[in-house]
Amino acid sequence: MAQAESEYPMQFSVDYPDRPLNRLTTGFRVLTAIPIAVVLYAIVAGGSSVLFFPVLLLIVFRQKYPRWWFDWNLALMRFQSRFSAYALLLTDEYPSTEDEQSVHLEFPYPDAETDLNRWMPLVKWLLAVPHYIVLAVLSIVAVVVVVITWFAILFTGRYPKDLFDFMVGVLRYGSRVAVYAFVLTTDRYPPFRLGA
Repeated sequence: MAQAESEYPMQFSVDYPDRPLNRLTTGFRVLTAIPIAVVLYAIVAGGSSVLFFPVLLLIVFRQKYPRWWFDWNLALMRFQSRFSAYALLLTDEYPSTEDEQSVHLEFPYPDAETDLNRWMPLVKWLLAVPHYIVLAVLSIVAVVVVVITWFAILFTGRYPKDLFDFMVGVLRYGSRVAVYAFVLTTDRYPPFRLGA
């Protein structure tokens, strides 16, 4: 029973950089992240919100989740995760638009007829409101942690392990909420925890 409760149908992890990090790119991370942030923004602004409503309608009216839509959403969330990990100093590998690198995100393709309640997509975004509040608080804490970590990496070359685990947990939590409320691949309500 405890095993089943801990395995949410979305897995997220980032490999801990157990080595000295690049202090120069860390020092200028805000600037080095701009080009890839523009690419990500262009993709998200151009397509992801447009893809949410058709999937919602297809699940409600036809009980279908097209495989290509799922593949697009998985690839986009992986890219967003790589960007977030880079921007939050979790890795100093420049985010790839396609390679996994040290950031791992997986969620299974749903069988819309058996795995998904056809009416849940209409209310999932509303049911996730408590998570939005928690994520807002966690985001404020995360900004403070990133500033502390920035100085720690500049002076020591290392990302403090406890702060690393916290930041990965925040990203994992946010990904769970996104998979539930907007990617619509699971009806299982996200747990209120940062751990796996």
